[in-house]
Amino acid sequence: MANFNTHVSIAFLGSGGTALLAINSHLITWLEAPWLIFLGTIGGLLPDIDSDNSRQVRILFLLLAMMSTLTLLTEGSILQGIPSLFPSEKVICHATALEFSSLLSELSNQCLPYSLILISLSAFIFVRYILFSLFRSLTVHRGVFHSILAALFFALLTTCISYYFLKQESLFAWLSGLFISTGFIIHLLLDEIYSVDLSNSRLKRSFGTALKVYGYRSSFASMFMLLCTLGLYTVAPSTTPFINALQTANNSTHSEKPNIEHKSALPTWLDYLRSNLKKDDKTKDSHQQT
Repeated sequence: MANFNTHVSIAFLGSGGTALLAINSHLITWLEAPWLIFLGTIGGLLPDIDSDNSRQVRILFLLLAMMSTLTLLTEGSILQGIPSLFPSEKVICHATALEFSSLLSELSNQCLPYSLILISLSAFIFVRYILFSLFRSLTVHRGVFHSILAALFFALLTTCISYYFLKQESLFAWLSGLFISTGFIIHLLLDEIYSVDLSNSRLKRSFGTALKVYGYRSSFASMFMLLCTLGLYTVAPSTTPFINALQTANNSTHSEKPNIEHKSALPTWLDYLRSNLKKDDKTKDSHQQT
């Protein structure tokens, strides 16, 4: 099968090409493209999360842990409805020690409570170590996660997380799921391509174990993933804005920009960094004019 660098490179290039098509169709902006390319690259690593000793799974769970921590920190208001978790003591309040980045500076201005910091750190430890160990003990390499069913599952999971937890609009949430599945399918195709020995004109034993509809060797795991996929589909946001945007982009000419309007779709912590960059540019322009 393809190695780590090949999977990352091809998934990155494939996601980049898909992002350019989305930009050309005015579905997304240039500032939103890097986030989708990042998701597509992550999707290119997802099928190997069932490998016990792969580099992909360690990096993936580290990224998931970091994203979980950042999301909890910046979306802490979601948990504010549970007073017992948030005592009056504040651990971060106008702390100059955290001004090494604009993101942490903003977090310091929000006066984060002790409990939110503890919850975020606990989430990192849980995802990176506990969930990772549990997942590794329950999965078999090239099982159900090397299948089209798994690609649909992760696409819907990403869509729901983007919509409900990252507060993205439905159009961008579905695009996020689409990019995850794009990278995922690219990974499966690469594994199948590497299963063909062109020099000896033969198929390796691994041929057919990557790109399959579901996990043939484990009916229980496949049925469980199918039920989870159907459950995610029932709670997923409406596909109407996504379908309408695709139809509008398809019917429009390249010289005429389609009327697809949407607010900032980036995760809160990325959107904050983007707004700060804009503020810095405006400040520089005003100083130059004076």
